[in-house]
Amino acid sequence: MNTRKLGFGLMRLPLTDPADTAKIDFERVCRMVDRYLEAGFHYFDTAVPYHGNGNSEIAFRECVAKRFPRDAYTITDKLSFFIVSKAEELEDFFAGQLERCGVEYFDYYLFHAMNRERLELAERIGAFDFVEGKRAEGKIRHVGFSFHDTAAVLEEFLMRHPEMEYVQLQLNYADWDDPEVQSGKCYEVCRKFKKPVIVMEPVKGGLLANVPKEAKELLKRADPERSVASWAIRYAASLENVVMVLSGMSNEEQLADNISYMQDFRALSDSEREVIKRAAAIIKEKERIACTACRYCVDDCPKKIAIPDYFKLMNKISKFGDAQIPAAKSAYAQQAESVGIGKASDCIKCGKCEAHCPQHLPIRRYLEDVAEVLEG
Repeated sequence: MNTRKLGFGLMRLPLTDPADTAKIDFERVCRMVDRYLEAGFHYFDTAVPYHGNGNSEIAFRECVAKRFPRDAYTITDKLSFFIVSKAEELEDFFAGQLERCGVEYFDYYLFHAMNRERLELAERIGAFDFVEGKRAEGKIRHVGFSFHDTAAVLEEFLMRHPEMEYVQLQLNYADWDDPEVQSGKCYEVCRKFKKPVIVMEPVKGGLLANVPKEAKELLKRADPERSVASWAIRYAASLENVVMVLSGMSNEEQLADNISYMQDFRALSDSEREVIKRAAAIIKEKERIACTACRYCVDDCPKKIAIPDYFKLMNKISKFGDAQIPAAKSAYAQQAESVGIGKASDCIKCGKCEAHCPQHLPIRRYLEDVAEVLEG
């Protein structure tokens, strides 16, 4: 990788129909790709699920691979175990990716969204040997994985598979100390194992571009010329072990903003780090429910209510505003429709959850709030 740390994530591309994520606006993507490459960047990231059923890969082929020589860019794709679950599916899945992307090899190939369960599945179906075979054939240059689990699972993963060259982490200043995401702890594991880090979700899915009013005012006072989102991306890019920061750019304005401070990147100063620390504290203070997601409350719940998951949705609303309510309601409905998962309104007030809660939270009262906001 070169020193230009801004990666183009092909997961939130501009659309011709805002209601259909499969209808990518190729003309606009081509203009964005041209500007990105002209600025000296080169790293593209895609996966089969992005924009549905390989459409992101096709967009890469049409807007990049067909229009530029192979040495003008690097491309990362991923092996998705929520699509592939059998050994006999691996070959066709990989061949389809090469065809849709319009390339003969991938510069980087990642095991996608890994956790303990997917690690065990990958080992069971021989996926690690399969990928090593493709690297031996020259169809993969570098291997790694993107990760969504605890630091302890990450350490176990790297001990079992030292051949992994990179780790892609969800890493941003709001999640650094989050007990569920564990950005900071996972980053330190990567440092321990001397694995370079690729950052995903540096702006937390766009939430850190729309921080609470007090945090926005703090950031703007510190640097009126910089966008709020720029602080989040520069925070990630300033970390010593980070080699690339992905941005899922949806329009030309976001691209131009990112280029403005990443083309000649300047790491955060000590005073800027202090500003971000204060902004993170403001966001944390907005949390409505001080849940640590330990999940002890779920163990004996007779209605199997996904208490921590629902509290997380409530905290997202309280930290980032009522504009998050529609997405939270959608996520809540999807979770509540899962087999055996109870809704907040299913609570029978037995109190078993509160007896197990290390934080001594009034869970029954909070579940009433959940039902009011997310079921209303």
